[in-house]
Amino acid sequence: MAFRLIDLFAGAGGMTLGFTDERFCGGFDSVWSLDFDKAAVETHRKNFGPHADCGDIEEWVSGNKPIPKADVVIGGPPCQGFSLLNKRREGDRRRALWLPFMDIVERSGAAMFVIENVAELIKSPECNAIEEHARGLGFHVVKDILLAADYGAPQTRRRTVIIGYKIGAMPPAFPPLPTHAPPGVSTNLPPWRTVRDAISNLPKPVGTEIRKAQAPLNLHFGRNPTEKSLLRYRAVPPGGNRFDLQRNAPEITPDCWIRKTSGGTDLFGRLWWDRPSVTIRTEFFKPEKGRYLHPDQDRPITHREAARLMGFPDDFEFAGSKVEIARQIGNAVPPPLAGAIAAVVKQALEARMMVAA
Repeated sequence: MAFRLIDLFAGAGGMTLGFTDERFCGGFDSVWSLDFDKAAVETHRKNFGPHADCGDIEEWVSGNKPIPKADVVIGGPPCQGFSLLNKRREGDRRRALWLPFMDIVERSGAAMFVIENVAELIKSPECNAIEEHARGLGFHVVKDILLAADYGAPQTRRRTVIIGYKIGAMPPAFPPLPTHAPPGVSTNLPPWRTVRDAISNLPKPVGTEIRKAQAPLNLHFGRNPTEKSLLRYRAVPPGGNRFDLQRNAPEITPDCWIRKTSGGTDLFGRLWWDRPSVTIRTEFFKPEKGRYLHPDQDRPITHREAARLMGFPDDFEFAGSKVEIARQIGNAVPPPLAGAIAAVVKQALEARMMVAA
């Protein structure tokens, strides 16, 4: 029997994939998802069926719209309100969107819930508020910061994960045991997956548009850089960043970077072949936003490469424009990380069923 799953703030469905696909965990049946992004909802429908709705969660809850019964509710309320990249975090309404999430947890009758968010959430007052609110609904809470690379995703993405489980049930075995370990660590686990593991077998991208070819080439397209951009890419050596650009080609380095002599060591940086990638964000196709240059080709990474660095299999179908798909990839939960969380939830739900029997 598969457990019934609801995914809120579902995006493209990285979390749903980790819970439902046997390559990651499996054992869950997606019965409903909700997101405000139309393109993401279309992606979700392509991969998991027609039961994805596009809408505002607050309006859904306040309008008393139907909510199916579920065993677990998962989701990542928008993280910008907690992110260190958001300098105006105080008073950001997105920080309170866990409240309608918890309303749906209650109305669905779920025995467990999972909230995933940026690492900074764990030290925020909102984290304490979530725990207090959950206890009022009859849940115990466990939480920790998980590193995606520890669970098979070729990326050093750190995320707070909060799991709630009904009082009286057995606590989940959380955090999940790592499946991979940093290189050089004495362990029987395989080493972290690297950029080389994820993307080295892809050919050079062709064209600048989404192609009708089958995956992986459908999302493996390039950009049309200016001559100045190409010169900038060429000035960055393997493993380098904007400081190498400034040393090697100061005449084409933006003035703002020259004036800023510290910080930003990932800006205009190249990924390393033999390490996991940095956190893939929504504008990975812009190297001025982070370490998103290919390890040895003079270009930013492609959408296909970014999807692989998140842990999405090539047969996962994305819908939308180039920018919309990039946003879906950058906002997703790496499916291998989601699968590790799903295994913990599945074990706890199975134990609960055995006790009830």
